[in-house]
Amino acid sequence: MDVSSGSFRLFRFSGIDVFLSWYWFLVAAFEIMDRSSAYSSRTWNVLEYLALFLIVLLHEFGHALACRQVGGTANRIVLWPLGGVAYVNPPPRPGATLWSLAAGPLVNVGLAPVLYALTVLGRHAGWPDAQPDAYLLLRSILIIDIGLLVFNMLPIYPLDGGQILRSLLWFVFGRARSLMITTILGFAGTAGLGYLAFRWQSYWLGFIAVYMLIRCVNAFKSAQALSTLANSPRRHGIVCPSCKASPPVGNFWKCNKCGAQFDTFQTQAVCPGCTTQFAGTRCLDCGKVYPMSEWLGASVVSSAPL
Repeated sequence: MDVSSGSFRLFRFSGIDVFLSWYWFLVAAFEIMDRSSAYSSRTWNVLEYLALFLIVLLHEFGHALACRQVGGTANRIVLWPLGGVAYVNPPPRPGATLWSLAAGPLVNVGLAPVLYALTVLGRHAGWPDAQPDAYLLLRSILIIDIGLLVFNMLPIYPLDGGQILRSLLWFVFGRARSLMITTILGFAGTAGLGYLAFRWQSYWLGFIAVYMLIRCVNAFKSAQALSTLANSPRRHGIVCPSCKASPPVGNFWKCNKCGAQFDTFQTQAVCPGCTTQFAGTRCLDCGKVYPMSEWLGASVVSSAPL
């Protein structure tokens, strides 16, 4: 689900573009006004919300940098009213996916003791009486960090906890079945969150529940597609240059120009809909992209006698 529409680029760091949704400013204004009575000045409310912004940003950079560490691609982060989204594409292996997902919450884990230590130091320094706003800000940032960590680690897809559970199940049940199991659990969790939103009359929980429902529906469709892929016959005589897996037989490749689905090995990497010639063909098992000649060359090498 792409949430980057209606956003603008803030900056670029380590090859990763960070975007901010325009709606973020509306939510920020609402939250700052809603918490205006907590501090003696709204400046502190602004600092609190900027701290939330920074924690979410560091969390998403944790995902992105970990994904790159295991050989995946990650070049975009979008901050929007419901938090942040790191567009990561780790190699389709359970271990690589697990690390890419776990690195985000680990950022929050690392921040917690630092923020707690600063809060303790502030209390011993007499900030609750001498600098009550500064002390409240420190406590609020600590609570925000822990709150985001606890909520994110709920084993409900698509939260980090649910996706980490999926990665762990991947080791046992495989790629398709693990996604199907966690998606079904995600539907149940989303229903529970929707009930709480109705019970507590919380618009924010309602928005989050709707977003999670959309993600679960898309994941359910992906699980069905992966199951079809896993049960499809494989094309003999052709192997991936990287993982040596034979490609499946069927229309599993999609043209990014006309949207036609086709079997790229049957058409020699030419779209039958718009006749576009593709320079590279993606392996559906490892995600790597190679020219058709390298697929055929790897097949010759793999079949050569030792």
